[in-house]
Amino acid sequence: MIRDLMQLFCVFFRIGLFSIGGGYAMLPMLKRETIDRHGWLTEEEMLNYYAIGQATPGIIAINTATFIGFKQRGITGGIAATLGMVGPSLVIITAIALCFARFQDIAAVQRAFAGIRVAVAVMLVFTLHGLVRKAVINRLGKILAVAAFLLLAVGGVNPVPIIMAAGIAGMLFGPKPEAAA
Repeated sequence: MIRDLMQLFCVFFRIGLFSIGGGYAMLPMLKRETIDRHGWLTEEEMLNYYAIGQATPGIIAINTATFIGFKQRGITGGIAATLGMVGPSLVIITAIALCFARFQDIAAVQRAFAGIRVAVAVMLVFTLHGLVRKAVINRLGKILAVAAFLLLAVGGVNPVPIIMAAGIAGMLFGPKPEAAA
C-alpha cells in the first residue's frame, strides 16, 4: 500500500516537474506513464479523466492527477497523486518568484522562454492530433468536434457549456456501449 502510494507520488511528481506549459503539455507524459508504462488506464479512460479534469473547477493537471490517483488507491491515492503533481510547481514557482525579477530582462532568458513555448506548442499539436484521432470515431464525433472548434475558436464561447452540450448529445445520439463480456 505505501509502495503504491509512493509510486503514484513519484510518477506525478515527475510529470509535474517536466510539464512546462500547463495541463495540455502534460498529456504526452501522462499517456506514457499511466497507459504505456504502468497500465493504470486505457486511452479512453485517460481522455475521460482529462475531460472531467478540464470541466471541473481548478487546474486541469491537478484534477486529472487526483482522478487517476483515486482510481488506483482511493482517497489516499488521490492525495498522493495530487501532492506529487503540486510538489514540483510549489518548489519551482517559489524559486522563480525569488529570482525572476532579477533575471527577466536578460535577453538569454527571454530567448529561452521563446524556445520553450515553441517546443510546448509542438508537443500540444502532436498529442492533440492523437487524441482527436481516438476520440472522433463516427459522424456524431465529427459534428461535435467541428461545432466545438468553431464555438471556441470563432465564437469565443466558454468551454463548460460546450462540454455539457457534447455530453448530452453523446447520451442522446451516441453509439450504445458494447455489452460487457
